[in-house]
Amino acid sequence: MRVLIAGAGRGGLSVAIHLRTTGHDVTIVDLDPRVAKVAFERHGFVVITGDATDPELLQEAEVSRADVVVAMLERDADTLAVAVLARLAGAQRVMVRMRNPQYRAIYLKAGVHRIISEVEIFVGGIATAIEHDGVKHSMILGGGSSVAFELTIPDGADVVGRPVSEIAASPRFPPSCVFAGLYDQNGSVEAPRGSSIVRGSMTVLIVARREEVAAVIQYLIAPPAAG
Repeated sequence: MRVLIAGAGRGGLSVAIHLRTTGHDVTIVDLDPRVAKVAFERHGFVVITGDATDPELLQEAEVSRADVVVAMLERDADTLAVAVLARLAGAQRVMVRMRNPQYRAIYLKAGVHRIISEVEIFVGGIATAIEHDGVKHSMILGGGSSVAFELTIPDGADVVGRPVSEIAASPRFPPSCVFAGLYDQNGSVEAPRGSSIVRGSMTVLIVARREEVAAVIQYLIAPPAAG
């Protein structure tokens, strides 16, 4: 796909590098000459230096040919301007990084296809890990109502050696929670089935309502009951 990224700070450049490794054609627009120099000289990207909110500059970057435009500027007002210009130019999809949640409704009215909220990422990745020590990675879903998180199952946990269907049928496993993935120590990923066996040191990906995260973690890491 043709991807145009407006705003190539650390986050934007990291996204660009990842996209290129997966075969996408990436163009970067950034106002800072230093950022543009790093993106071009160190990483070899096609870079246009200038203000991404300038319609003529976006035309130079061939915004109308982009399959996806990603706007990640410092100010939501500027990101919104890029999103609107990209939509008017005919970009197929427009995604934005939202810094201020009050802009969500405005982005939606502007026809933005995907809104990535910094606040939700922070809450999901940091606050959830602070609240629950066993959580490795996490993210907020459903506007904050649910959390997707990774948890490593201790070798001595009671659930070790049991199939997913049996674990999920337990009264201690909240009904709104679901297994979304199983990861072996070697990094291989398994789509969970009812017959999939949970093993010690395996990482599981769970989706749960925020208020049920603590309960499902406690169940999954608990040792066998005495006696």
